[in-house]
Amino acid sequence: MGQVKKHPPVKLIAGLIFKDKLSLDRARAALKRRFGEIDFESQVLAFNLTDYYKKEFGEDLKKSFVSFKKLVDPARLTSIKIATNKIEKRLSKGPRRLVNIDPGYLDLAKLILASTKDYIHRIYLGRGIFAEMTLYYEGDSFVPWKWTYPDYRTPAYIEIFNRIRELYLTQIKDTQKSKIPIIPNPK
Repeated sequence: MGQVKKHPPVKLIAGLIFKDKLSLDRARAALKRRFGEIDFESQVLAFNLTDYYKKEFGEDLKKSFVSFKKLVDPARLTSIKIATNKIEKRLSKGPRRLVNIDPGYLDLAKLILASTKDYIHRIYLGRGIFAEMTLYYEGDSFVPWKWTYPDYRTPAYIEIFNRIRELYLTQIKDTQKSKIPIIPNPK
């Protein structure tokens, strides 16, 4: 019988889809208030490999990623996704969202995204939230699965997550020495 062990804390990330810089800035500010200091911000990338959000957001969409300094318990992914949905709603203009926030986390082996949509490769976490293993780490880089979204397969995205993984690796090593702040489970 295997021994139950506490999972090490993970690196919280968020992908933000938006049309204008003001919406991005507002979303980043709201995320910072909720999850703490942002320690990585990617360049702004074109979000043009799907038309999924076109009806809601229009054309010429962009995407950016952030990661947070405070590490989190991976069991919090459900509450984190619910919190980011509330941020989206708060930043909306009437029924129309101005930003889409996709939270997830990475550890040394994988990138996990949270979703409200079920599918064959997603695991139900509770409260209407699913987890998807989007990338796995092999050799010296993240690698996509056959179900990985087209944008997450691109070299630009892979490079972003490799850089965030380097930050996480440094934090995990430093955790052993200095006990960096970890966001506890909600009560």
